[in-house]
Amino acid sequence: MHPFLAVGFLAVSDAAPAETTTTEIHLNRSGINTIDIPPENAHVDCGGTLRIRFKNRGAPIHITATTSNAGMFTDFFHENMYVIDEVTLGISLRKECAPGFFDIDIIAGYGAMKATLRVEVTVKPSREEATLEKEIPVQPEAHGRPHLLMVAMALSLILYCSWYYTRIDLLNLVAFIALIVGALFVWYRQT
Repeated sequence: MHPFLAVGFLAVSDAAPAETTTTEIHLNRSGINTIDIPPENAHVDCGGTLRIRFKNRGAPIHITATTSNAGMFTDFFHENMYVIDEVTLGISLRKECAPGFFDIDIIAGYGAMKATLRVEVTVKPSREEATLEKEIPVQPEAHGRPHLLMVAMALSLILYCSWYYTRIDLLNLVAFIALIVGALFVWYRQT
């Protein structure tokens, strides 16, 4: 082995490689300065790369790819290209983003022709999120014991009904105090 040969190391990451999505756009196919985009939207995952392959079928053409609403997904804003045969534009998306969409405007013929490609951004749930994700119940779940406010309300109702039939003023006062104590306890115990 020669001492000046480079030594390489292989690094293995536990993270899956970001997926790459390729979309083809044809230039000058149906006429001069025409831009033929695919009929369906481009789909790409957060952290992935969108590759747009421009295929020119005519004379060399100058195009501009720009976007104005992609700031929350990518750092890409504007690119000027001179396409002779075929050129690929790579747009890397941020790893941390929310699902949504943005538009890429392709301009040819110095503004004479314009087409818009819609890019839909999806987020794949991580393994932890997939296991932690739980459906929200339609009705509240019972925890095995009655809530203290409900107990205080039931006690107050019984004491109030007893006061109504017996006209002992102490029962009315205790019913009112039990209700206030239950409400205050729950109020100050909120998390």
